[in-house]
Amino acid sequence: MDAELEKLVEAGKLTTKSAGQLYKLKPGTYCLHKSWGFGRVREWNLLLNQIVIDFATKKFHPMQAQYAAENLTPLPPEHFLVRKVTDVESVKTLARENPVALVQNILESLDGKASAQQIGEWLVGDIFTEAEWKRWWESTRKALKTSGRFSIPSKKTEPIEIRGEGVSHADELLAAFNKARQPKQQIAAVEQIIKSHDQFKEPEKQLQPVVVAIENAAARNQKLHPELAFELIIARDDLLALVPSLHVTHIGLTLSKLIVEDEKRLTLILPNLPAAKEKRVLQALPEALGEGWTERALRLMEASHGRMVAQIPRILTEGGRHGELRAMLERSIREHSATSEMLIWLCGEKKTWSDLITPDLLWAILAALEREQHNSSGRASKLQKALVDDRELLGEIFKKVDVGLARDAMRRLQLTPLFDELTKRSLLARMVKVHPELENMIAGAEPQEKTAPLIVSWSSLEKRRAEYEEIVKVKIPENTKEIAIARSYGDLSENFEFKAAKQMQSVLMRRKAELEVMLHDARGTSFENPDTSRVSIGTIVKLRNLETNNEETYTILGAWDGDPDRHIISYQTAIGQALLGHEAGETVSLNTEHDTAQLTIISIAPAPADQTMPAATPATESAVEAAIAK
Repeated sequence: MDAELEKLVEAGKLTTKSAGQLYKLKPGTYCLHKSWGFGRVREWNLLLNQIVIDFATKKFHPMQAQYAAENLTPLPPEHFLVRKVTDVESVKTLARENPVALVQNILESLDGKASAQQIGEWLVGDIFTEAEWKRWWESTRKALKTSGRFSIPSKKTEPIEIRGEGVSHADELLAAFNKARQPKQQIAAVEQIIKSHDQFKEPEKQLQPVVVAIENAAARNQKLHPELAFELIIARDDLLALVPSLHVTHIGLTLSKLIVEDEKRLTLILPNLPAAKEKRVLQALPEALGEGWTERALRLMEASHGRMVAQIPRILTEGGRHGELRAMLERSIREHSATSEMLIWLCGEKKTWSDLITPDLLWAILAALEREQHNSSGRASKLQKALVDDRELLGEIFKKVDVGLARDAMRRLQLTPLFDELTKRSLLARMVKVHPELENMIAGAEPQEKTAPLIVSWSSLEKRRAEYEEIVKVKIPENTKEIAIARSYGDLSENFEFKAAKQMQSVLMRRKAELEVMLHDARGTSFENPDTSRVSIGTIVKLRNLETNNEETYTILGAWDGDPDRHIISYQTAIGQALLGHEAGETVSLNTEHDTAQLTIISIAPAPADQTMPAATPATESAVEAAIAK
């Protein structure tokens, strides 16, 4: 032991054990601290009971001798961090020529195990760039698996470990499968076996028990968890395809048989499968269902949601059933029974199905949006987003259409409550690009289209007035100040605050103009004493479905009074327009999600009057009139 260390021990400033540890931390020794990280002992100053460490983030860092002995770990020359500092070029060469040896060195430096993220942290920056690391690790991970010397977990967050002697990768995979108790765990384990099937030296002996276990699990889960049975049988079939010496033990337990037995539940089963396996099931429909598979696939598409709506047309087209698919799409568009998912898919495939991109498609979209508005509680509509975001769709729909039909479509869009005014203008402008002669319909040259009054409740009218007041008296003045302040920062080309304030100014001015038009056309009412001899604005209508005998009630109020959750609808909706003017006892036709329903009007009663009193002096309305007069 060093003489100076012995003096510290004799003086009681250092224990004998700590002195022995400190002896390993002589100047020049590389070390590791749990908080400060990698460093190198710079010098001893034992007269002051200190040693000085150069850490990467803190040079000349002093530590008391006892603390340093207890908290610093000396690193041997073969430690990866030491090699990286002392001979980085040889580390780079090793990374190129023997990446497996490099990873082994890193793992040995980390007590035999480390996650991919930890390995990356030691390599990125000094050895690789981020992009180089990703490419290198992708190939190195495969090499680690092939070598058989490492335990490679399926999850990226779990550590890679140096495998003990005598344990092969194949044995480890089998152990993981045998350890799995839940079907999901078995599926994950057998998928790993499939990826490394070529590492099994005696596949029939090692893997046939796996096949038996998979089939037993599938049989147990078919009734209560059919989606797991499907996944297990697909995994079994994949394994059998790769290892021909394996064989089925449950005769008749096939994917086709599962489809036949669970056909009625497919709409519930398929969404719970991963996309690739869902596709496998759909591709097996012809073999499983025979000649009737096309009709059943079409029914499945009409009743499905999400990715299946895109998968099924591909399967039908690949199976030579394009004509049947087209006929179903034509019918569902014509009858307004197409689901929102079908319409979204068709809009996305408009180039492939160009002959179906007609005004009928727009009417089907509007009908579906009205159903969504009635059945949902204000949720964002994917279909509405698809229509609004696709700036080419309306042009495609109306490019080969007579101008008179386009004019009727524009009038319908102007009247629909499905879109705010800004969105309406955007949609109309896209139609004007195709038929420029209709520009006057959105430029105000046809006043008869604009002067039809909007019947609204006093409460909804007061809300619009309050919004107008806030924009004119609060938001626009505040925005004007923001523009002035941002302008004072100089260099407007690089002034983000100025650009943002100007963008907000455009939004506010557009909304102000929209509200002026809306308030100018609106006529408030409390819905008192409505005409109940026939369906009119301000009445409650009770209907009975002739087919199901179910009853439903609608309250028909003003243009801005829709509340689907309470069955309150605007008189401008398709349902409202269909009911207006009809008397009790008459039968009307209403479009539903999948068909046209016949409903009889049972009774017509007055709706509760709107209790909101109109402002005695509608200052806002005067301001609106003045603004429009300008």
